[in-house]
Amino acid sequence: MPFGEARWARWLSDGGEPRNWMLVLAPLLGWHADGWAGVGWGLFAVVFTAVLPTLILRIGERRRYWGDRHVRRRQDRIVAAPGVLGSVIAGTALLYGFEAPAAVSALVTAMLAVLLALLVITFFWKVSVHCAVASGATAILTGVFGPWMLVLTPLVALIGWSRIRLRCHTAGQVIVGTLVGAAVSTPVFDLFR
Repeated sequence: MPFGEARWARWLSDGGEPRNWMLVLAPLLGWHADGWAGVGWGLFAVVFTAVLPTLILRIGERRRYWGDRHVRRRQDRIVAAPGVLGSVIAGTALLYGFEAPAAVSALVTAMLAVLLALLVITFFWKVSVHCAVASGATAILTGVFGPWMLVLTPLVALIGWSRIRLRCHTAGQVIVGTLVGAAVSTPVFDLFR
C-alpha cells in the first residue's frame, strides 16, 4: 500500500474507533436532552462505554491476552468481550438507576444491544466493530437530529475502506458490521428513548 494511502487508512481507522464515536455522541445527546446537566450524564456514560473499555483493552494488550487495542483476531475478541460488556452493562444499570436522561440511557442500551449482536456473530465469524458503531451512531443521530445527519454516511464508508485497506477486515465483514450496527441500534434506541 502506498505510504500516503496507508497513513490515511490508519488515520481514518483510529479516528473512527468506537470509543471516539461515544466520546462525541453521548455528551451531544445529553446536551440535546437536558443541556449542561445532560452533558454531565453523557460524560458519565462515556466512562463506561469508552474510558473503561479502552483501559480493559490496553491492559489485555500489555498482558498479551491479545495482539493490539483493535483486538484483530476473532478468538481474542471472545476473550476481550466479557470485560467490555461488563463495563457497558454496569454503565447501563447505573444510568437507569440514577434516572439519567432517556436519550443517554437509550444510547448506551443500543450500544449494548449492538455489542451483544456482534458477540454472537463473533463466535462464528469476524465482523467490523468500527463499522457497526459508526453506522449505529449515524442512524441514531439521524433519528434525533433529522435526515441531514446522513451527511455522515460517507464517513462510515471511509472507515469501512480503511479497515479493508489495513487488512483488518474483508469487504463482507465491513458490510455486515455496518448493517448490524444500523439495524440493531435504531429500534433499540427508539424503544428505550
